[in-house]
Amino acid sequence: MSGHDVESLARIASAGDLAALNVLLVTVRPEVLRVCSRLLTNREDAEEACQDTLLAVARGLPRFEGRSAFRTWMFRIATNRARSARCGDRADTRTGRDDGLADIADVRRTSVVATTRVDLLEALKQLRPELAEALALRDVVGLSCSEIAVLHHVPEGTVKSRLHQARRQLRNRLTA
Repeated sequence: MSGHDVESLARIASAGDLAALNVLLVTVRPEVLRVCSRLLTNREDAEEACQDTLLAVARGLPRFEGRSAFRTWMFRIATNRARSARCGDRADTRTGRDDGLADIADVRRTSVVATTRVDLLEALKQLRPELAEALALRDVVGLSCSEIAVLHHVPEGTVKSRLHQARRQLRNRLTA
């Protein structure tokens, strides 16, 4: 479904059409899950953040004023939910509980591609949250720098700087 169709569906759903809301949520779920999965290394946390996002979208849609594109608004909710889940992850690591991908990455039983993905996820986890979010929204979701700027309430130049820093730090971590 194209972005224009999703925007139209969101307008119809915001007017109270429950069928349109159901179609909208089913349509955007894969995108929301993709964003949450890129921001969270734990699959269950990503699923939970995705569900929280969809629930928040369903509840908040009647109040959505359309000052930004629907997807921009939705991705902002998703990044906030993922950020909240990531903060919960940090609390878990302080208590010694580690459900992350590090346990899965046993070289004896993991392919080179999967190990590389685990390395990338681990490197992303070490980035400051605003850098990781900007990178995921740009390179995974495909949002423009101006859309990310609207999402994060920062100038477009700040987004470009964050992207540059994130890519530089990832490159350094992955080649070390």
